[in-house]
Amino acid sequence: MPTKRARGARGRAGAGVDATSELADRLHSTAIHLLRRLRREDDASGLPAPQLSALSVIVFGGPVTLGQLATAEQVRPPTITKLVAALEADGLVVREPDAVDRRIARVRATPRGVKLLQEGRARRVASLANSLRGLSAKDRAALERAVPLLEQVARRNDRAER
Repeated sequence: MPTKRARGARGRAGAGVDATSELADRLHSTAIHLLRRLRREDDASGLPAPQLSALSVIVFGGPVTLGQLATAEQVRPPTITKLVAALEADGLVVREPDAVDRRIARVRATPRGVKLLQEGRARRVASLANSLRGLSAKDRAALERAVPLLEQVARRNDRAER
């Protein structure tokens, strides 16, 4: 039986909301709820969400300047400076002078920072895997087929932002 939200969305579809917009609305809501649930696993890291997010950019993006990090995190330079100072104080990142321009500092994750982020990712993945185990094999297969499409949608949006 469709959920109240799904029934309401179908009712809107006839009132000018096309099927693609309805699908986008449902995916948006589902992604937000899923990420909120998985973010609960981050509490075990002991870091606030903004610090974890910045650390993630540094770990997966390689050494970055404060300006690049501020842009990636969509915050102002003074905010990113405070975040990086806190990560430095915890021994999770270090600032290093740029090899070409000594006026520029790059922020690099320490082995401890990489480990903390990897452990957090492992907790989130384990939580999600546990939820997926509750699905039938047929439903898991359907999700497996959908993942490449979702990755394609994500890559399109990444290219559009550049």
